[in-house]
Amino acid sequence: MHNNKKGGTIGIIITITILILLVILSNTQESSISYFGNIINTIVMPVQNGYTYLKNKIAGNTSFFQNVEKLTNENEELKKENSDLEQKLRELEIIKAQNNTLKEYLGLTEKYTAYTTIPAYIINKDTSNYSSTFIINVGTDDGIKENMTVIADKGLVGHVISVTKNTAKVQTIIDSASAISVIFESTGETAICKGTLETGKLKATYISTSAEILENDTVHTSGMGGIYPKGIMIGTVSKIENTKNITDRYATITSAVDFNKLETVLVIVN
Repeated sequence: MHNNKKGGTIGIIITITILILLVILSNTQESSISYFGNIINTIVMPVQNGYTYLKNKIAGNTSFFQNVEKLTNENEELKKENSDLEQKLRELEIIKAQNNTLKEYLGLTEKYTAYTTIPAYIINKDTSNYSSTFIINVGTDDGIKENMTVIADKGLVGHVISVTKNTAKVQTIIDSASAISVIFESTGETAICKGTLETGKLKATYISTSAEILENDTVHTSGMGGIYPKGIMIGTVSKIENTKNITDRYATITSAVDFNKLETVLVIVN
């Protein structure tokens, strides 16, 4: 009897112990699962959130990328239109320049109706410390010959010194090797005008000792010398230099032609 009671007590203790262990084990498993779950959530959730954000960002910015592509295409079209407009502007400038050249030719031709002339424009200039020449776009094929007189709207430019089939070289009146027989309009006195290579300046020498030279008097070609016709405007007297020896006095002549801006000319062929 006593042994039965003792066995029952031991059975109860064992049963209680087993129940306690089961409770502890059950709590331990839940904690472990929760612990490992937390670790997994810590690693996975940021990646999942980043993926979700990127997915939403791309989905939301589809229109942005489409707009960028559209703007790029429109920019290329605008560049092409701008290039076309620039080309048209250049063409208009060329037409305008040609029109102005034709107007200058017409004005020159009407002004010098007494002469048979051929219009030309300057294609190259050669101005140095020793000479002042330029090349025009007409030659022997156009009837141009050496020593023909070259004029501009304002007056005398120079004369032809060499010719090819399609071009001619002109020595200007301001060239240091140039010499022109001239006449002073107010007095009819004559002199020799030489080039100085100074911009637009000539030097009138061999002035008669009895001649009265006036400032601002106009100077024309005298017709002597065999090259230049009579009466072509050269320039005006800008300064008179009196020396101790009256035979050495001279006058500075300012050319009527602005050689820095000269572009179109006429060649007198008769």
